[in-house]
Amino acid sequence: MNRFKAKSVVITGGASGIGAASARRFHAEGAAVVIADLNDELGTALANELGERALFQKTNVAEYDQVEVLMGTAVEAFGRLDVLFNNAGIGCFGLTPDLSVEDWRRVIAIDLDAVFFGCKAAIPYMRAVGGGAIVNTASISGSGADYAFTAYNAAKGGVINYTRALAIDHARENIRVNAISPGPISTAIIAQAKSVPAADQAWCDVVPMGRWGEPEEIAAIAAFLASDDASYMTGSIVTADGGLTAHTGQPNLPAIAARLVADA
Repeated sequence: MNRFKAKSVVITGGASGIGAASARRFHAEGAAVVIADLNDELGTALANELGERALFQKTNVAEYDQVEVLMGTAVEAFGRLDVLFNNAGIGCFGLTPDLSVEDWRRVIAIDLDAVFFGCKAAIPYMRAVGGGAIVNTASISGSGADYAFTAYNAAKGGVINYTRALAIDHARENIRVNAISPGPISTAIIAQAKSVPAADQAWCDVVPMGRWGEPEEIAAIAAFLASDDASYMTGSIVTADGGLTAHTGQPNLPAIAARLVADA
C-alpha cells in the first residue's frame, strides 16, 4: 500500500508505543514522517531506523511555541503538512481531594491543551495545500469513567468533543478530524500494571476478546482515518477496545454458572 506517497505526517508522542507503531506504518505506506517526542534516545533511534523521509524533532507538546516550531520544521523539511496525529498523552492516579493542582494541570496540558496546540499550528499549513487529516488519540476513558483517574478522564472527554467541534468547523475546508478511543493497549506506559499477574488477568477478564490490544492495531486505524479510504469520515470517534465498552459491566453469568457446576 502506498496511500501516503508524497505526503507529510507529524506524530506527537511518536517515539514509543502507539506513536512509534504509527510512524512505522505511515512511513511504510510512503509518508514522510516527523516524530515528535521528549525522548531524544528513542526518537533519534526510530528516525534512524526509518531512514529517508523520517526525522525526529524534540518537542514538549505542552508548550505552544515548541509545537509551532514542530509544524514549521515538517513543512521546511518536506514541503507540506498533510496529516497530524495528536497522540502524546500521560495518565495520573488520584482522587480529587488528593490530586495536586500541579498533576491535574500537567495531565490537562499534555492530553488536551497539546491537541489544541497541534491543531492550531497545523491547520494553516493544511489550508495551504487544500486540506488534510487530523487524528487525535482519545480513550474509552473519555466516554466512561475509571476509578481514581479523574484528570485523565476529564482530558480525554475534552479530546472527544473537541474532535467533533474541529470536524464541523473545518469540514468545508477539506480538513477531516477524527479520534481513536483505545481500550487497554500493551505499551510501555502501562507495562508496570501488566507485569503484575493479578492486574494483567483483571484486564483480560473484562475485555471480551480476552487480551490487550497491540500498538500496531491502533496504528492501522490511525492510518485508515488519515487516508482517502476514510474520505467521508469526519467527527467520528472510533473505539478499539476488544469489546470492553460493548459490555454493560454486569457479571458474566455463564462463567459464574460454570464455576458453580464445577464446584458442585
